[in-house]
Amino acid sequence: MPVFEETSRASRELRNLPTIAQPLPRLTPRPQPRGRHAQTASSAPSSSSNGTSDDLERYEVVVIGAGPAGLFLTLNLARLGLTDDSLACFDAKPAALKAGQADGLQPRTLEVLRSLGLHSEILDEGCHMSEVAFWNPSQATGKSGIERTTFVPDVAVRARFQHEVTIHQGRIERILEENLGLYSQRGIVRNTRFVGYTLDDSEGGGVDAEFPITVTLEQRPEGSSSSDWDSAEVTTKKVRTKYLVGADGAHSRVRKAMGLRLEGESQDHVWGVCDFVADTDFPDIRKRSAVHSEAGSLMVIPREQTVTGDYLTRLYVQIKDEVSPEDKSVMAEDEEKEADELRKKRKYQEKRQKVTLNYIFEQANRVFAPYSIKVREDTEVDWYAAYQIGQRMTEAFTKQDKQGAERIFIVGDACHTHSPKAGQGMNVSMMDSYNLAWKLVHTIHGLAPEGASDGPGSAAASPHPVLATFSLERLAVAKQLIEFDTKFSSMFSGAIGASDDDEAVSSLTHDQFLQVFRDGNGFTSGCGIEYLESTVVQPVVASQEAPQGCARSPINPDGDVLNGCLRPGRRLADAVVRRFADANPRHLQDDFLSTGRYRILFFSSTDIHDLQGRTAKALAHIGDTIIPAFPKSMIQLTVLHPSRTQRFEWTDVPKQIKQHAEMRFHGVGVGEEDVYGVYGVDEKLGAAVVVRPDGYVGAVAGLDDTQALEAYLRRCLRTL
Repeated sequence: MPVFEETSRASRELRNLPTIAQPLPRLTPRPQPRGRHAQTASSAPSSSSNGTSDDLERYEVVVIGAGPAGLFLTLNLARLGLTDDSLACFDAKPAALKAGQADGLQPRTLEVLRSLGLHSEILDEGCHMSEVAFWNPSQATGKSGIERTTFVPDVAVRARFQHEVTIHQGRIERILEENLGLYSQRGIVRNTRFVGYTLDDSEGGGVDAEFPITVTLEQRPEGSSSSDWDSAEVTTKKVRTKYLVGADGAHSRVRKAMGLRLEGESQDHVWGVCDFVADTDFPDIRKRSAVHSEAGSLMVIPREQTVTGDYLTRLYVQIKDEVSPEDKSVMAEDEEKEADELRKKRKYQEKRQKVTLNYIFEQANRVFAPYSIKVREDTEVDWYAAYQIGQRMTEAFTKQDKQGAERIFIVGDACHTHSPKAGQGMNVSMMDSYNLAWKLVHTIHGLAPEGASDGPGSAAASPHPVLATFSLERLAVAKQLIEFDTKFSSMFSGAIGASDDDEAVSSLTHDQFLQVFRDGNGFTSGCGIEYLESTVVQPVVASQEAPQGCARSPINPDGDVLNGCLRPGRRLADAVVRRFADANPRHLQDDFLSTGRYRILFFSSTDIHDLQGRTAKALAHIGDTIIPAFPKSMIQLTVLHPSRTQRFEWTDVPKQIKQHAEMRFHGVGVGEEDVYGVYGVDEKLGAAVVVRPDGYVGAVAGLDDTQALEAYLRRCLRTL
């Protein structure tokens, strides 16, 4: 008789499949499939909730554009629970990007990709940039050319990843799209471009009150590979949706349909960019290098190894040659802004015509002297282009219906453009999408409260106060981006030691440029971004007590933004802790994966073993009252204790720890780092923190005031 009998259960099949994110619970009815994507055929036309009927496809979210911003948004929406019946992403291109465009991922973006489980290939095969070399005109008597001035860390703030990673945008898109395949059978719908939309929000419900946006699309036959739409047979289709998101780049059709413009200025700096395998004697070709010489400026960006075994390099080369003066005879002197913009455009076009591949390398060699650089023999240039430095953004990122609810959104380059010098383009764009995704799904699933909120901020009066914070938060980030990039790119285009009549930067010194680089590190890394107070960011209230460390207790109004002190609106920094259940070291951020849930991070005080103490009473309120009040799995608990020893039993600590945080209960005895000190928490006082689904601190309270956490969560989540 066999001692083991194999049985077949459907649940066992799940154990062999790739790990996927669990969808968020849904409190609203799921939409019924309609139109051609319906899974069940019906001879009768579909009927909407208000009695109208048509056969249009209906989605809860339609995304236009499948670059990094659009793909990242679509993937996050799918992972949080929007199925193919609810979500569609349309892209005009026939395939993902093959060459060129963005290539750098900042530490905060890497943290987010790690929280999604999308980091392995990027970290394993991308190029890590840990150090920046600064080169300037030689100061030695009788010596011309450039010399290395200094090395500085590429990332100078507390971050889990103390480096940037460069890897081709097309490869990142492929990684995102492959992961999307675990959640969507349809994937990206390509060869489909946006034409326009109508928003029917008239009184009385309109044509379809549930899906008020009608999107018009043009489609080419599947397999079309040309970028010329005029030469293809094009058909028109319409779909309905609750929400429309434009992630369709700097020339966004969605933005134009919203009546918005990118406003800003272009500088008189033209740069060439080239990706290639380098043959050079420049010693820092495999480091990020900022080079200023008397001949101009350039930036070296080391890139990843390709499948052929070669290592790519990207050069940004300033175009220094002057163009001939423009002919102003056709323009009257009193012509204003339009004429000035036309002159700038003509000047740029003339400069752009000079930027051939040969010219890029001729100028690069003038800047690099006494070193030289060329394309390695038997290899070809991967991609090259020219661009003009400019900073532009829209005045709004959303369009509301007549009830004040946000219905149409833009993300990424559709709402802000800038130079690539600070390595922000793809990063800020993807973080726009990351911020929007969970707020959209919480709203669609009925997890976020409706109606006016009692929380502070301009979003409070919105019918969907949580969703309204997207614009509040990301507009502020975009403004910071434009301000920083304007300063940084202008200084980078200047000459070290420039005279007062230099058109770029007057009297720029190396120390000034280096200081701008260092001061901006918190922003460029993404780790110093801070969101303003709103429905989902508790107001900061200073405590009267001020224990040792970077923060006041229990709330930190004055801590250093770069070092991860707890403050509402800042991301939760990482620390290494030791899990109690199995004694394994663990990164604390790994308890805060991107699954759309809120977390309570509980810093117990030194009285954790007193079952009648402050810690026990606070945990009882959290575990027995707060967590059960909200939809199942929407509040998760992580607990830290300050003891340096792991030698105690579960029965020695409050029962709520094992009940709600068995595998998320950690001690701080790993290495010499003072984990409580990192977060600015006094061990004797403790603290309780709500961390939002995107890893940002939402609220901070003392152990005697966990009611404040409950009040915050009731503003953000619907109760049962």
